[in-house]
Amino acid sequence: MTVQTQMQQAIASALSVEASLTQFSLETENQQMKQLYSQLAEQQRGIVTQLEGRYQQILHEEPQFNQNP
Repeated sequence: MTVQTQMQQAIASALSVEASLTQFSLETENQQMKQLYSQLAEQQRGIVTQLEGRYQQILHEEPQFNQNP
């Protein structure tokens, strides 16, 4: 498995976690939990952004990884 593929999988997984937390926030009626899930989803968005940035950096620094699988 290439670094490119591993990064793509990590980003997809992180996006899935963010989507789940957002969904939990929308579905719960408990206001404290709604706020907690929203905060966690926001933190997860930051993680996704960092992973995407690192992925772009890898593609820029390592041209051999900038190939379509």
